[in-house]
Amino acid sequence: VQLQASGGGLVQPGGSLRLSCAASGFTLDDYAIAWFRQVPGKKCEEVLCFTNTGGRYADSVKGRFTTSRDSAKNTEYLEMNSLKPEDTALYYCAADPIGCTGNGCYAIGYGMDYWGKGTQVTVSS
Repeated sequence: VQLQASGGGLVQPGGSLRLSCAASGFTLDDYAIAWFRQVPGKKCEEVLCFTNTGGRYADSVKGRFTTSRDSAKNTEYLEMNSLKPEDTALYYCAADPIGCTGNGCYAIGYGMDYWGKGTQVTVSS
């Protein structure tokens, strides 16, 4: 069972980036999927979490970030638009068969069963 996040990079403020989270060993359609981000020295933040019945976005990304899925590729995407310097972070995808965490991000690696390695997003001019 594995999640692999990719697609991070350097982008200018106002730009866009798409992160991918590819799953192997299980079917994403059966799981809650979340994206988290971590800035060194700061508490991690849940960017979004979705199940088959709905989900939630962090207020900080509402209207700018969206999630989508290619079930044939068993891959989840995080589309990030109108990026700001404060979006700079290490981004992680996670999956859980039960649902989203009860209280956002406790710590990277906790609260959901499967985690991918982080992918760095840097927003800077």
